Amino acid sequence: MITEFDAWGVDERQFWLRGAVPDEIVDYNAEGRMWNVYGHPEAVGVLSNPRLFSSNLMRLMAAEIGADPEEAQAGELLYLDPPRHTRLRRLVNHAFTPKVLADLEPRIASLTHELLDAAATTDRFELVSALAHPLPVIVIAELLGVPASDRDLFRRWAESLIPTTSEDFSLAGRFEGQEEATAATMRQREEFGEYLSEYLEDRRRRPCDDLLSGLVHAEVEGERLSDKEITTLADVLLLAGHLTTTMLLGNTILCLDAHPDEFARVRADRSRLPDVIEESLRCLPPFAVTTRVTTAEAEVGGVTIPADQLVMVWIGAANRDPRVFDEPAEFRPGRDPNPHLTFSRGIHYCIGAGLARLEGRIALNILFDRFPEIATIPDEPPQFIRSSQMLNAHKLTLAVSS
Repeated sequence: MITEFDAWGVDERQFWLRGAVPDEIVDYNAEGRMWNVYGHPEAVGVLSNPRLFSSNLMRLMAAEIGADPEEAQAGELLYLDPPRHTRLRRLVNHAFTPKVLADLEPRIASLTHELLDAAATTDRFELVSALAHPLPVIVIAELLGVPASDRDLFRRWAESLIPTTSEDFSLAGRFEGQEEATAATMRQREEFGEYLSEYLEDRRRRPCDDLLSGLVHAEVEGERLSDKEITTLADVLLLAGHLTTTMLLGNTILCLDAHPDEFARVRADRSRLPDVIEESLRCLPPFAVTTRVTTAEAEVGGVTIPADQLVMVWIGAANRDPRVFDEPAEFRPGRDPNPHLTFSRGIHYCIGAGLARLEGRIALNILFDRFPEIATIPDEPPQFIRSSQMLNAHKLTLAVSS
């Protein structure tokens, strides 16, 4: 697989995001003051134990970024532990129930056709701007109850949530540019909050059948959510309901392009598509690392990690652990089992996983129907977002035949 990807001029170390299990399953980065977990069973153990491995990073990070811990994590599902996490998660779960997802199928199919029609392509188009970005943005905007026409704003806000350098994870002190990057992210969030404020006020006066109305009128522990909490929850939904699908679509096409035999098989037998998506998720997880903080001394892979330590769980490496996956470097749709950790495990399992899989299956089926041939263009290799958390194509031009 790496041979094909090298042809795109992508640095192997950056592309795989530590996507191979090293000799040491757990190691310590003294410069960054953080522990790295690479093995699959070890990762499962960390992600499945929120009592010992907390998601409340702000306990350690607040001092580094000059923020108040309680204020910084208000409504932050990604950084909350039970019981607050359980109660807030329950509020947004109903936006992704099996019934809601099933009801969305016709709309997703219709949008896919509309977006491809609008691309007006005959022999080439850019996948991300034409389909992979706008499709999930429109869907999540309609679920929230805000105008899908603002999708460019949504994209900017969503991408502002993603750190772009490895220093973003470090507790070793302030790095050059870190304060500026943090301030820029906060400005984007303030802008998003200002944008949502008029819709929140409108839903207070005139509730609708959308997620914002549900959040505005919901109570947790006998109290209504603050505007900041609702905005932060919307941030999470924007991230979970938008970027996961955008990256899933692009990365699945990249995997198939690198393996034309598998591409031909799935075209001939569409029942194989869910397996292709799952193997693409394993090989190229949209987010290849997640973070926890120890609440007490903990043992992981035979290594003792002290309390109050930053723990990096490398999903990209865990997904290629040879103790769990036979020939992990091979792209092999139909692995059974395929217990990849791309959508995490435990209480923080990605809330948008079902929606991403659904949108991916529908959109890819339609792409295959409309274009008998799809391939990357050697002279126009994919352009990737460089990030310490993930790597996906933000520009993917494809040659197609109708």
